[in-house]
Amino acid sequence: MPNYMLTGFPGYLATNLIKEISNQGKPIDQLYLLYHPSVKDTAEYELDSLLKEGFLKENHVQLIQGDITLPHLGLTSERSASLLLKITHFFHLAALYDLAAPLLPSWRINVDGTRNVLEWLRHAAALEHFIYFSSAFVSGKREGKIFEHELSHTHGFKNHYEYTKYEAERLVQQYNSILPTTTLRPGIVVGHSQTGETMKFDGPYFILNLLHQLKRLPLLPAFGQGEAYVNIVPQDFVTKAAVYLAHLPQSIGKTYHLTDPAPHTAHNIYRMFANLYLHKTPSFTIPLPLAKAALSFETSRRLTGIQKHALSYFTCSSKYEQQNACNDLKKASICCPNLTSYLPVLIQYYEAHRQDGHKHLALL
Repeated sequence: MPNYMLTGFPGYLATNLIKEISNQGKPIDQLYLLYHPSVKDTAEYELDSLLKEGFLKENHVQLIQGDITLPHLGLTSERSASLLLKITHFFHLAALYDLAAPLLPSWRINVDGTRNVLEWLRHAAALEHFIYFSSAFVSGKREGKIFEHELSHTHGFKNHYEYTKYEAERLVQQYNSILPTTTLRPGIVVGHSQTGETMKFDGPYFILNLLHQLKRLPLLPAFGQGEAYVNIVPQDFVTKAAVYLAHLPQSIGKTYHLTDPAPHTAHNIYRMFANLYLHKTPSFTIPLPLAKAALSFETSRRLTGIQKHALSYFTCSSKYEQQNACNDLKKASICCPNLTSYLPVLIQYYEAHRQDGHKHLALL
């Protein structure tokens, strides 16, 4: 039976990936969840919740304290050797997702951490599949059509997150001939398409934070022309695809854009949010440079929850081609739903849990 190991627990996608493994009825001998010492209490709480909800059995799961920025993932020699003999499926999700993070910590976690994972897995005797979570936004400032087989470019990046994920994926490509690798590039991940559930309000949710602050205005503004496509995907689409592809031998060696095949423009997304949340339609436009300037003030950022770095995702017009994803996921009837079909439940969940807070843009 398979022995799974995940980095990035108890993060949002890692936690829901575990639920999806259970939902798809995949057999589990042992599941090893690597967590950083700084999140020990949260990791124990989330595991306890998974056990209580019936997604896991206690004798089939182990929490493993470690650190991907250290050689051998910070594991003892004995623990490392034991795991390397057992692991059949390894999901690497751990990363620093903060768009405003400085280069050094982003590089240490996203690049050096991935290098340590790759070097450690070279010695995994039973490894059948390595699933690496990259990001559609390794495309940086590229615009137009972007294909799954493409990576290298010289167009630059909007932030250190994109740059370090790009460099990390370049490392993964170098190990493709050594490790049985599948690379996944999700778009901006939001809540569950059926329930709206999410762990934090970030990414497109900042539109709701902004609308909440503007709800008493007699006239509602829009910001910029908003002609760029914004690629938003629900969490359950990403996790379903990831689990399915992790057990599909022909996915080895391929890269998949887990993106929306019919994305909406930033302008349309803003209008939909405004109509559903406030029952209003924007009636005038504020130039985007003025909006960016306003977000330079701490008070504006605190009130809206918006990082000014996030605005770049609403002006860079990229369209992600999905030949590999379409060909291989259609066999399992896994497809990304249109944003219009699940936007109401996202907003309903936001209204019910708005006080829970928000941190960073949920890019992968």
